[in-house]
This record gives sequence, structure tokens and C-alpha cells, in this order.
Amino acid sequence: MGKVIKQIAIYGKGGIGKSTTTSNLSAALAQMGLKVMQFGCDPKSDSTNTLRDGTYIPTVLDTLREKSAVDAHDVIFIGFNGVYCVEAGGPAPGVGCAGRGIITAVELFKQQRIFEELDLDYVIYDVLGDVVCGGFAVPIREGIAQHVFTVSSADFMAIYAANNLFRGIQKYSKSGGALLGGVIANSVSAGYSREIITDFVTRTKTRVVEYVPRSITVTQCELKGKTTIEAAPDSEQARVYMSLANRIAEHERSEIPAPLGVAELREWASEWADKLLRQSEGIVMQGEAI
Repeated sequence: MGKVIKQIAIYGKGGIGKSTTTSNLSAALAQMGLKVMQFGCDPKSDSTNTLRDGTYIPTVLDTLREKSAVDAHDVIFIGFNGVYCVEAGGPAPGVGCAGRGIITAVELFKQQRIFEELDLDYVIYDVLGDVVCGGFAVPIREGIAQHVFTVSSADFMAIYAANNLFRGIQKYSKSGGALLGGVIANSVSAGYSREIITDFVTRTKTRVVEYVPRSITVTQCELKGKTTIEAAPDSEQARVYMSLANRIAEHERSEIPAPLGVAELREWASEWADKLLRQSEGIVMQGEAI
């Protein structure tokens, strides 16, 4: 029996830091001596930029538009620490489903048995948003990924997207779909943001894999076109990403989440809004007393 390749999918709404987190995770896993492929599944095709000094690479769909047949090796590029970088790409603007690139790219790599040939330890799918179309749901629906993680901040729309993802996982779990490994809490510098995320995962019967603080180090490294693991390996932020990588490497058991209903989620958010208002008023009153 051959080696089991650990395939994970990382979801999150646009702008939440999903690709930043994924690229640092890939770099950190490779730093641990593991063979990693990062599979960008966003039509913007920018998932792997910081693994390759800020450069874009040809996508699977763009290459297929130029040729009738594609050798998967032609769309694999080597990034920092030997990470294999692939961008699925998307259709021409205004034409077709944005998730088509994922379906096409995954089928191409499966047919040519690339994962086995490269003797990979990890394939990490960086997937946009929540389950909004069939293409983006592929890593979950088809059971391609064994484990799903979502990147979320304490902002309501990020949590809303995470909750929608939980609904998709719950639905597809009945037919062999991937299960949830947990939440990667991103940009959790303020004390209340950590409390909000912690309460959300408790309510939905999941867990936080790692708390990743907001850091200017990440911004500085990305402006150089690099991951934090490469450009600031001795920083506190790099240590957080290494901790995340270790937790992902040790993760074995994923579960079915218990998403909140729409009304229930709104009520929960409203309760937190009232709680934060009371806290802020308490701080103001305390300051006035002083």
C-alpha cells in the first residue's frame, strides 16, 4: 500500500488572509522536511505569489486554452523551500463558472497521477470563500480533501462565511465529503476578537487550531513578495506559523460541525454587539471616575 498523501483544503472569505496563511503554512511544512504542493483555487491566481518572490505563474486553464492537451508538469512551478506551486485559474471574465478551474485542474492531476509521482506529503488547496458554487465545493463534495480548515477573523461577514462553509460540510458529509478540522483565527489582536471566535467555535461544536495575531511583519514581508517564514524566520509571527504547521501535521481527526441557523447567527451577533457596547461604556465610565 502506497503512502497516504494528506490533502487539506483551506477556505475563507476574500480579504481574510487565507492565501497569506496558506502560503506560510506551506512554507513552514516544507521547512519541516515535508514535500508540499500548494494548489491555488482562486480565479485571481495569486495564491502562490509570495512563495515565488511575488511573481504570477501560468494557470491550468490559461494553458489549456492555448493547447488542446496539457502535461501537468508544465503548470507546476517550484517555490520557496521546494514547495510545488500550481494555480488552477478561472474562465475568461464574464464567461462560465469561476469554480471550473478547480474541477479541470484536479481532474488533470488525478489522471496523470502527479501527486503520487512527486511523492508528496501534503496537497493544500487554497479555496475562495464559502460553498457558493459547485466548483468551489469540489474539494469538500468529492472528498478530495480529507480535512477542511477555514480562516476567519472576528468580523461578522468572515464568521458568516465560515458558518456557510460549515453548512456545506454538514450537507456533503452524508455522502462521503470532507470534514472540518477547525478554524484558523486570523487577525485576533484585540482581546474581544479572541473571545468572539472562541464563543463561535464553541457554539458550532468545532475548535480553534491556532490564533494568528495581526502583525505588521506580515505586511512588510508581502511587500517584498515573500512569506513571513522566508523573509522574517526569527520573528514572533513566523513562530506562530510554525506552530500552526505543527498542529496541522499532528491533526488526524476531523468532525462534522454544527452550523448556526441564519436567525440564530444574527441573534448571536446581536448579543455580542450589546456585550461590546456595555464593555465600552464601562471603560468610559471608569475613565471618567479616574
